[in-house]
Amino acid sequence: MLRVLLHEPRIPGNTGNIIRLIAVTGCELHLVEPLGFDLSDAQLRRAGLDYHDLASVTVHADLDAAWSSLAPARVFAFTTRASRRFTDVAYEAGDVLLFGSEPDGLPEPVLTDPHVTDQLVLPMLPARRSLNLSNVVAVAVYEGWRQLGFPGA
Repeated sequence: MLRVLLHEPRIPGNTGNIIRLIAVTGCELHLVEPLGFDLSDAQLRRAGLDYHDLASVTVHADLDAAWSSLAPARVFAFTTRASRRFTDVAYEAGDVLLFGSEPDGLPEPVLTDPHVTDQLVLPMLPARRSLNLSNVVAVAVYEGWRQLGFPGA
């Protein structure tokens, strides 16, 4: 299945929503510290409802630890600065979908890290800053899962 990697997430409600998404799709969630919240945060728990025990969530001390755990894998970094659309990729089981923190996105050193296979964008109308992180992750995960034939569903 697909793996979602959040680089230094800041908003507990978004991460809670993503935990719920992970639980219902069978993906894995990997979080890179520092986190902007404690995993016992009430907003995170509320957003994830009772799905926390059904989700595969791993916390990594830093990005190097995440790379060690996830390698070898194709890594697709999502950024508003990319030109290639997320629908132009033929996703494979084990691919990593990498997302940055709110509201900063992925820093340049992460975008240009040699582990990153490609940078992808969700198209939006001009002069709009970005979508909510949990919405972007959901759209990307469902496109990848659709391409894989919705295994497990």
